[in-house]
Amino acid sequence: MSTQPNPWLFSTRELGRRPGIMRTATRTIPAPGSDVPDAAIGIPGILAVPPGSDIALDLRFESVSEGVYVSGTASAHLAGECSRCLDDLSEDVVERIEELFAYPDSLTEETTDADEIPRVTDDNVDLEQTVRDAIALDLPLAPLCREDCPGLCPECGERRADLGPDHRHETLDPRWAALRERLT
Repeated sequence: MSTQPNPWLFSTRELGRRPGIMRTATRTIPAPGSDVPDAAIGIPGILAVPPGSDIALDLRFESVSEGVYVSGTASAHLAGECSRCLDDLSEDVVERIEELFAYPDSLTEETTDADEIPRVTDDNVDLEQTVRDAIALDLPLAPLCREDCPGLCPECGERRADLGPDHRHETLDPRWAALRERLT
């Protein structure tokens, strides 16, 4: 069992359930590591936040009548491979965070399912799932190194970007292959 404090946990105690009270926070958190199964943010090998790389949070916590409204940004570096040419790719993303964490015994908590909206627990909000969702849900299904990536040649498997414009493969109808062997 780890004795390390949870870096995704933010205290809301100083907001005191008084609507209109606001505070800001910035924090840099290492991305979940490869030592935890299914902990990666994204799809490893396709496009994901590399384990241990920094996720920078710039947040605002605002007390509202039903809970704590968290807004701000999460910045991370992504690494993966192009879905057409299989080259390595990397990019930096800045995702918007906007989430209401319901107070215990609030009307919002009573009228929503437990998995529908996050909750304030022991005067803390846990932002891991919120940040994970913000980054992962905005990832492309088929990442590209560039919009016009030509991909790989289906015949030889070479990158089309490296091949000349006159690159071609002779295609012979298999029905004529036996005749060609006799003539050569």
